[in-house]
Amino acid sequence: STIITTTAFTYIAPPETVIMKSFLATLLLLLLVACTQAFTVQPLATRNVATRAPTALNMVFGNKKSKAQKAEEDAKFWQGEWVCKDCGYIYNRNECAGMFFEEQGAGFRCPQCSGPRRRYAKKVGDRVGTTLDGGDAPILIFSFGGVIATIAFGIWAVDNL
Repeated sequence: STIITTTAFTYIAPPETVIMKSFLATLLLLLLVACTQAFTVQPLATRNVATRAPTALNMVFGNKKSKAQKAEEDAKFWQGEWVCKDCGYIYNRNECAGMFFEEQGAGFRCPQCSGPRRRYAKKVGDRVGTTLDGGDAPILIFSFGGVIATIAFGIWAVDNL
């Protein structure tokens, strides 16, 4: 413990205060050392320029594709139009980061009406089909089935209870 003596009184500091002060001093010293090392300059001779890691742009954009690779990628996806069944918006690949419709995630929304991805359908000629995830048919079938079951239960309950 630390003893502080003045003319009027004597104060004895508890050991926790001394430990805290030494801890803070150590922490301040470590911070000072870290800051000085952060601003040191390394000589250029230690860097190996010949074996360069790929730049951030190469990782984002990748290498340029040949015409054959582009044609092969285009063949994997539907070449027709995708149409929003709610508002009639025709999906434009160029407006959506150059992604095909099939590449869009489950959270994709129609840019015009904010309809979910499942509301899009393939357009073939003048006809608009449905997507592979079923559209609204399962929801409607189970909803009408639930209404019919509720009515049947109500009629049975009135007659038997």
